[in-house]
Order: sequence, then C-alpha cells, then structure tokens
Amino acid sequence: MAGIYLHIPFCRKRCHYCDFFKSTDLSQKARLLEGLKKELESRSLELTSEEINTIYLGGGTPSVLLVDELKSLLDTIFLNYKVSSEAEITMEANPDDLSQAVLSFIREIGFNRLSMGIQSFSEQDLKLMNRRHGVMQAIQSVKWAKTAGFRNISIDLIYGLPNQTLEEWERNVQVAVQLDVQHVSAYNLTYHEGTVFYDQLKKGILKELPDELSLQQFEILIRTLKDAGFEHYEISNFCKPGFYSKHNSSYWKNQKYLGVGPSAHSFDLVSRRWNVSSIGAYLDGIENSKPYSESEILTEQDRYNDYIITGLRTIWGVSEELIKSEFSAAYLDHFQKVSEKYLQSGKVIRTSEKVSLSPEGLFISDQIMADFMVVESC
Repeated sequence: MAGIYLHIPFCRKRCHYCDFFKSTDLSQKARLLEGLKKELESRSLELTSEEINTIYLGGGTPSVLLVDELKSLLDTIFLNYKVSSEAEITMEANPDDLSQAVLSFIREIGFNRLSMGIQSFSEQDLKLMNRRHGVMQAIQSVKWAKTAGFRNISIDLIYGLPNQTLEEWERNVQVAVQLDVQHVSAYNLTYHEGTVFYDQLKKGILKELPDELSLQQFEILIRTLKDAGFEHYEISNFCKPGFYSKHNSSYWKNQKYLGVGPSAHSFDLVSRRWNVSSIGAYLDGIENSKPYSESEILTEQDRYNDYIITGLRTIWGVSEELIKSEFSAAYLDHFQKVSEKYLQSGKVIRTSEKVSLSPEGLFISDQIMADFMVVESC
C-alpha cells in the first residue's frame, strides 16, 4: 500500500498564522499543473509494485483550482498508477471557494473525502487570522458538502488564539459537533517565524495565550469530542468510529508515500526525498530535466527516531516487538529505560502490544517524545 500527496501551492490570500509553502500569485497555475502531471508520469516507476490506497491534494488551497483542472490531475494518477477501488481521495478546501454546484462536481469526479479549512466559528477570530470566509459561509459549505454526497468530512480548527476565552473555544467545538462531521483536526496556534502573527507577537501587537489556558482548551476539546462519540486517535486528530484519515495515518504508520509538487516530501521506507520550495525552481527542473529535489538515506538512528515521533502521537503507539526486530539491541534497551520512568509517573501506558501516551501524557507529548529519541548513536 502507498499514498500520493500533491502540493497545490496557491492561495487567494495569505493567512496570518500560516508558514506552509504557498503563493498568492496564481499566474503560474496552468504551467504548474502541467509540471505536476509531468512529475506524476515520470515517477510512476517508483510505485509500480504498490497499490495506491490514498490520494491527498493539500496546499496551499487546492480548491482554487477549477473542477476540470482537478479532474486532469486525478486522471493522470489513475492512468499511471494502480489505484485501489476503495481508495480514500481527499481534497483540502476553503469555504469561500465552495458552492453547491462546485461541491457536486468535485464529488462526481472522484473525491470522496473533504478536508475543510474552517479554523474558527468566530467572526472575530476569522478576521484576526485574515481568513476570507465568514462563519455562516463555513457552516453553509459543510451543509452543501453533505447534500453533494460527501459522507466523510473533516474540518480544521485552531485554538490558543490571542484573547480566546474558554467559553469561546467551547462554542467552536460545539458547533463542529452540531454540524455532525466525521473528523476534526484541531491545532494549538504556533507562532512560526516569517508569519504575520510572529511579527505582531515580536512587536507586542499580539500577546500569546498563557500555556495553562491553551492546556484547558485542549482538555475542553478532548472532553467535548469524546462525549460526542469521537475517537482521539492522534494528538491533534479526532474521528467518528471508522473515519480516521487513512492518508495522514500512513505517515504515522511508516508507510510509503509519494510527494508531488514544490516542497512536497516522499518516503520509500529507506530514504526521504523533498522537492525544492520554489515554484520557479521546481518548474525549471521539471521542464528542463534539471534536479529539483534532494534526498537522504535514513540511518538506523533516523528510522528509530521517526518511529518514536510518529508512533507515540497515535493510539496505535510503539511496539517493543517491532523495535526488537527492526533495530539494534541498544535501541530497545534505551526505549525500555525511558518507558519505566514514564510508566511510574502515569504518563505512558503499556499493554502486551504497545506503549502509548496516557491522557496525562498527551499534554506533555513533545517532552516525552524527546526523551524517547536517541540523540547520540547507540
């Protein structure tokens, strides 16, 4: 099994919190689409023995593309790869790009999962983040998606915003529950260097929400969604039973994936590859047969640390048996020593099959994962 990720690096507007690679200049859109198709065709040999079980269009904002443009990308994938008849095919979208007709067309051409960048159900928050849509537009787009036949809808939310109260955040989560979506991804606001929010924080225009309030918001998120029947299957991700993101889970479960487009990453179990984060340099490479990516062979230490970071994030946890079979004995010894420390404090849980974070451990997950990682080679 393998997945394909396409990075669509265009946005109509730059959000104040976002540090993903993207451009608000859509003048290269047609040329970029041809480049994506050419890369898909040229790299198909990398997955000749694999069945594709997930396809994911992310960005940027894939919903800036016309339906015919989206269809041409899917057609290229189906023509060059063995795609499972049960494949999860996801598109990220912003509410301001969607209408009833557009959603119906998107569903008709093969997308069966929608990931909607809503971020907040507060007009004040949306304005602060420089989002293009309003609250009613977001709610309406979810309803339209259901009418169009989508039965697997995910929405993104952000908490820890400046001045965001516990009551305001709880209302956000309650609206998500009332919309009866199948999946919620909720992220604590991070001030990434190079973003408007980062600059405003440094200038004192914004004040970071205290950690204790962000932690309380995280607790509200977990409690509210659990009461509504959601499963907390990854630190930032919640789903109704059976609706976890198969594509994102492939990252956490150490499965192969092919990343296509500027800044996209690929993984083939032994090496990682990343495309250049420049539309111009990417297109120059694609069109003129020049290098447009770099790669590295993963060391045993790299593979161990990757397994720890991805495994501990999820309910599937980390398998001691897998560490024993895949890594040198010193890695298992290190893992077991750190495990004992956190088992005694109740921050991790051990069963016969796995070691995973406890509810208390989720709140300090970064610290725990750092302790389990190996800094110096075993």
